[in-house]
Amino acid sequence: MSQSPVPPTRPPVPVEALRTALGAATPVVAPEDDDYGAARTVEPGGVEQRPAAVVRPADTDAVVRAVRFARDAGVEVSVRSGGHSVFGLGAADGALTLDLRGLDGVDLDAEGRTAWAGGGITAGAYSAAVGAAGLATPFGDTGSVGVGGITLGGGIGLLSRSLGMTIDSLVEAEVVTADGEVVRTDADHEPDLFWALRGGGGNFGVVTRFRFALHDVSQVVGGVLLMPATPESVAGVVAAADAAPPELTMVVMVMPAPPMPMIPAEWHGRLVVMANACWSGPVESADAALAPLRDVAARAGGALLDGLRTAPYPSLLEGGPQGGPVVATGRSFLADGLDEAAAAHLLDQLEGSDALMRAAQLRVLGGAVAEVPADATAYAHRTARVVGNVAAVARDAATAAGYQPWVDALAARLRGADGAYANFCLDGGVDVARAAYPGATWNRLRELKRRYDPQNLFRGNVNVPPG
Repeated sequence: MSQSPVPPTRPPVPVEALRTALGAATPVVAPEDDDYGAARTVEPGGVEQRPAAVVRPADTDAVVRAVRFARDAGVEVSVRSGGHSVFGLGAADGALTLDLRGLDGVDLDAEGRTAWAGGGITAGAYSAAVGAAGLATPFGDTGSVGVGGITLGGGIGLLSRSLGMTIDSLVEAEVVTADGEVVRTDADHEPDLFWALRGGGGNFGVVTRFRFALHDVSQVVGGVLLMPATPESVAGVVAAADAAPPELTMVVMVMPAPPMPMIPAEWHGRLVVMANACWSGPVESADAALAPLRDVAARAGGALLDGLRTAPYPSLLEGGPQGGPVVATGRSFLADGLDEAAAAHLLDQLEGSDALMRAAQLRVLGGAVAEVPADATAYAHRTARVVGNVAAVARDAATAAGYQPWVDALAARLRGADGAYANFCLDGGVDVARAAYPGATWNRLRELKRRYDPQNLFRGNVNVPPG
């Protein structure tokens, strides 16, 4: 288990003074307000966080005023960047929470192949806006993810092997730092800050706008291929994903089949492999590229669902967590692959757990991700072939916490290399942060934290303490 630093004593937030400082145009929601319950909820809504106040800025100037107020009052700032979080990140107890969902614009420069995105927009909304021009920026595999959160943590998704991580398409950012200053940073301006933002999480400020490179991605071939889970099929899908051309990326889920109408009823609740695939190469080459995946399904007894289709890329992004308020616990790990022995152990553990939902997610990388030097960004695990996550879901926090030893043990068995992916980390404990940011990356991040946020104003994240 991670060893979290003892949090400092939080001073109360003087709400009326905050409202005066921000002005009537910037809503402030306090615990006594009728809409506080809705304002503090981060989808899917199972985690009980009670921020001292929720601020809803509509522009960068309002963010500046809120950050300066928090700095002067000695109050922690937490940032909700617009998306979901089954871990409840984005609304810390006792903090001043900045809800950026009002910063949701997209300014598209199709000719220049870039777009500015507001810090509170979701990946689905952004992808739909730029997808109308046949363009895309690589994010994850879920439309309800906030662009801010996934970008700052790295960004691994359905285009990773062909186009790299989200941070590899970030070309500029507008940041409100802990001293309340607005900084525009790119490879030539404040380059150290630009390095840190690409994988270092929300440690260095509030990013109010991102400028991304755009890529020509209109029609792709992808979707979900569902098959029975056996040691051979689990290991076979991972091997097929690893050996595939870089234009094919797969996100593999091993889990009990949900009770969805497109899945045969007799398989509901039984263990399946759900391969979410995306081929971004020439459409006429897709069948050959996807053949090894279909071969694995055939050897497992046949596909239970073959949803692979030619479609616009934005249509592949799933909506997000479903099924009402839940709480998750999880553990991130890195591996070089998954053999049949490890797959058999995984299936035994999933079968034996009584968690409401339990799963292992395996994101098979390589390709463009591995072509970037490890020290080029704050995401340092470029050579990891698999970024994984084990998770257990419950209806309440106490029950979810009870599954943590099971989650930790299973992740340890699947782990093949030291490290963790920040966007899959549950908490901000120091050992978790050091796994996400190894060696020289950790030292450089701590020095930059000391420079940009010496009071650790932004600590509701996978926290890097100031050096």
